[in-house]
Amino acid sequence: MTDRRDRSADAVVGRRPALEAVRSGAAVEVLVASGARRTAGLRELLDAARSGGVAVRWTSADEVAGLAGGARDQGVAALIRGPQPLTEGDLARRAWGQDAVVVALDGVTDPRNVGGIARTAEAAGAEALILRRRRGAKSTPAAVRASAGALLHLPVAEVANVSRALGRLKDGGFWVVGLHQEAGTMIGEARRPAGRLVVVLGSEGEGLSRLVREACDELLSIPMVGSVASLNVAVAAGVALYGYARRQEP
Repeated sequence: MTDRRDRSADAVVGRRPALEAVRSGAAVEVLVASGARRTAGLRELLDAARSGGVAVRWTSADEVAGLAGGARDQGVAALIRGPQPLTEGDLARRAWGQDAVVVALDGVTDPRNVGGIARTAEAAGAEALILRRRRGAKSTPAAVRASAGALLHLPVAEVANVSRALGRLKDGGFWVVGLHQEAGTMIGEARRPAGRLVVVLGSEGEGLSRLVREACDELLSIPMVGSVASLNVAVAAGVALYGYARRQEP
């Protein structure tokens, strides 16, 4: 029999991520430590599992901690069957909404940043998240935890070439905007075009690669008036999504 403690790649821990795993249909089993505090959050999780027909197994705190890999688990883990990532071809064939917003990440390497961006993107109504397959963080359990489970709801495409994927979306009627700290136009000054939009963010250290910059229809910067030279990429994503992508033009 396979030891469940060796299956951390198939598990998310914490009550909110586990709840979202159940709600999204990704959870196949919920594990609860026998000494876990009986909070409202735990009751909500157990009710959702019962309603969704997901098995709940009471177990030792050690087994849950083994699945957590050092992360804070709150006495809860969910074994999941994650959705298959979209491909570049899927991006071209997908039936996008008339005003669809997609977020693309050009080499963001920290899974916590990927999770934070996914959480904001899902809350803002984005229809997909694009990740670079190589030299970029994936939709891992750590990223799912950081997203509070949003990555289990938000479709994710893993692509080999971000600039080529952007080209496919442009063929589908998307306007592509990249955040670039040296861009001459600030995000508050730009007019958000009607219709489909891709917001592109670069890696934590290097920003957008040259080819991705060239694939963008427009480059925008976030004004910085303090002493710090840049924003965390997850914070920048929030500024772009709520200060530009979801802005209602008069």
